[in-house]
Amino acid sequence: MTGDDGGRPRPAERIVELGDFAKLDVDRMARTGVPEVVFAESKTVEQTFAALEGLRRANPSSPALATRCPQPVLEQAVRYFESDEVLVDEVARTLTVGPLPEPIGRVAVVCAGTSDLPVARECLATLAVLGVGAVSVTDVGVAGIARLFAQLDTLRASSCVIVVAGMEGALAGVVAGLVAPPVIGVPTSVGYGVSAGGLVAAAAMLASCSPGLVTVNVDNGFGAAAHAAKIVKTAYSMRTADGR
Repeated sequence: MTGDDGGRPRPAERIVELGDFAKLDVDRMARTGVPEVVFAESKTVEQTFAALEGLRRANPSSPALATRCPQPVLEQAVRYFESDEVLVDEVARTLTVGPLPEPIGRVAVVCAGTSDLPVARECLATLAVLGVGAVSVTDVGVAGIARLFAQLDTLRASSCVIVVAGMEGALAGVVAGLVAPPVIGVPTSVGYGVSAGGLVAAAAMLASCSPGLVTVNVDNGFGAAAHAAKIVKTAYSMRTADGR
């Protein structure tokens, strides 16, 4: 869009209203590099599907993503969107509608334990929608840290590393002390009582002395993936502009 401020372009600002329950920010991708995503928790099936349908209609060349989907949403999606491509991940509780873009770059998604997989898989689903390549490294937590050392070449060859860990959350700081790419820590709510629903893992990651580690909110796989995608796409755009 162009405003009256000397002809300089302004960020796109289209809003699509869905009844009395949603106002879709359908130009968010153009403005920020990350599209609006439907947080399906506490929404009805009809509200979730209407929001996904609205996002697809506004941007038919881009997939639409819903996270934290209740089971009825996952079960009914294929029938509802029968004329579109649908990807359901019951572990991540994500629903993707529309064809995925060709990926660029590579992000390593590192998962401390199998119990952390739902959050790690949310990262992977989000990266796919954002057009960023990813590799999954699972079950390499600090209790058996030799498993991590066997994967260091994979991590070091990535543009960014996301570390998903619960319990005491130590894995993120360990990884940040071993690799050059930026590391994003995702504390999870996995753990016994004193882990306090992920607060201990979050505090450990925030207090880590390993430089190059940033931390998102508890269980926020989507947020970690969005941040990683911005890192990868910015680096890719700079290389492209330089002709490299």
